[in-house]
Amino acid sequence: MTTWKLDAVHSSVQFSARHMMVTNVRGQFRDFSLDVAFDPEHPEQGRVEATIQATSIDTGMEQRDQHLRSADFLDVEHYPTITFRSTGATRGRDDHFQVPGDLTIRGETRPVTLDVEFLGVAANLQGGRSAGFSARTRISRKDWGLTWNVGLETGGWLVGDEIRVDIDVELASAPAEEAAPAAERGAA
Repeated sequence: MTTWKLDAVHSSVQFSARHMMVTNVRGQFRDFSLDVAFDPEHPEQGRVEATIQATSIDTGMEQRDQHLRSADFLDVEHYPTITFRSTGATRGRDDHFQVPGDLTIRGETRPVTLDVEFLGVAANLQGGRSAGFSARTRISRKDWGLTWNVGLETGGWLVGDEIRVDIDVELASAPAEEAAPAAERGAA
């Protein structure tokens, strides 16, 4: 099982939520890390642990971002991170997998399942290998205590309950020489 490092420049964690029942507001988390181990020949045997810095939320509007960081939503002062830990993986058709895990937001942990597509492995410019994944899920924000809302005069709510999460990740393994133990390279 190979340990892979996140290539943050080529990775993203994005989300969208319905606004006023008529449109979607999109955003992303700009600061996150992954601890991933997998074998490209058997991706279903891998594991992933992700940590997102909740303060890094960015919807392109600072006033909205400040509100999302407040106790009305993420309460980043008391809960600075969002975490995901996989609990298994089931191979679907082709290179698709169901990856169940535990998602923790605001100190509340609930099970979620990611629909993951393994995009493949290629040699990278640093002499190692790069691997790519796309993952999707939908969650109910109320399940994690994110219940702030305002009723609209015409019916419905200012902020929709369902959050769509879209994750694209590029990982890199070390070049073969770096990955080999020092004793195998003849280093003292």
